[in-house]
Amino acid sequence: MNAQTYTQRRGEIEHYFDRTAADAWARLTSDAPVGRIRATVRAGRDRMRATLLSWLPADLNGARLLDAGCGTGLLAVEAARRGAHVTAVDLSPTLVQIARDRLPEDLQERIDFRAGDMLDPALGAFDHVVGMDSLIHYAAADAVRVLAALAQRTRRSIVFTFAPRTPALAAMHAVGQWFPRGNRSPAIEPVAEVDLHRRLAAEPLLRGWQRGRTQRVAQGFYTSQALELVRP
Repeated sequence: MNAQTYTQRRGEIEHYFDRTAADAWARLTSDAPVGRIRATVRAGRDRMRATLLSWLPADLNGARLLDAGCGTGLLAVEAARRGAHVTAVDLSPTLVQIARDRLPEDLQERIDFRAGDMLDPALGAFDHVVGMDSLIHYAAADAVRVLAALAQRTRRSIVFTFAPRTPALAAMHAVGQWFPRGNRSPAIEPVAEVDLHRRLAAEPLLRGWQRGRTQRVAQGFYTSQALELVRP
């Protein structure tokens, strides 16, 4: 992995979600009223979360799951309700604290929320890894290397999302470059699906893994595509 590129990008993402966007993200992931545009993002994210969860076993009792980029913890809570022991990690200490504050009392023993890097080896090994919209800000090469690193500590499946290269996303990406740098979120890095599959197939550390299901969710201002990697 290009450690310098990954580390620099990780710092930009942490700064944005921990400082610039923390309040907006907390509101978006609650049931508080939001504007029309953010309502479409909330609805799209709800659909994507349901999709990723549907690809995991209905019964997760005894399974260890990593929620890589957990945000305020919505997916981690649902996985824990199925019986999983969840390690939920996010770069933003602010969002992690919100997740802890919102954690239902009956799940206190099932979810370990941590602020940090999803690639930290100290997190341990897992049966399943979920990365919902946590890789979309990284260049395709770095995203694949992140997946390869996670695969070394995963026994059964990795389900994640990427930003599919579409005309709409390309246009939004171009427009975003005109905003003052201090007002920008970390740019989404759209990737062509064919290119992503080629990179996954060429990554030595992913040999033995197979591509499974895929599904795109496009709702208003939210577009993301889910992909499943499974170890036979």
